[in-house]
Amino acid sequence: MKKIFDFEAYRRFFDTGNFWRKLAGVAKRAGIKLVYMALVLYYVTRDPRVSSTDKMKIYGALGYFILPADLIPDAIAVMGFTDDLAALTWAMYTASAYVTPEIEQRAVDKLHEWFGDYDVDEVRS
Repeated sequence: MKKIFDFEAYRRFFDTGNFWRKLAGVAKRAGIKLVYMALVLYYVTRDPRVSSTDKMKIYGALGYFILPADLIPDAIAVMGFTDDLAALTWAMYTASAYVTPEIEQRAVDKLHEWFGDYDVDEVRS
């Protein structure tokens, strides 16, 4: 039986350009928490201390996020990003050991660009 979230299968869909286009295009609809997780994960993959295995897991979740056709289509109001959120949450668990204050700050800075002022503590919880 095929796993619903076989993230290894999605890593081939990750592309930096597509990531930034998708994230910028859906930021407001997807919500600040999902965008924060995606940014943190992206910045974690840029850290040379992160193992190739863990990068591949993260790329799998980000690849799933990028795909326009997924388990729950993103166009469906409210529910559209729940599967993406599940994928990114799983990847955050994988990446948690690599998340540094610097990585978090880069994500926070990008969120300020896109969302303006917001409660940082609420996003990080």
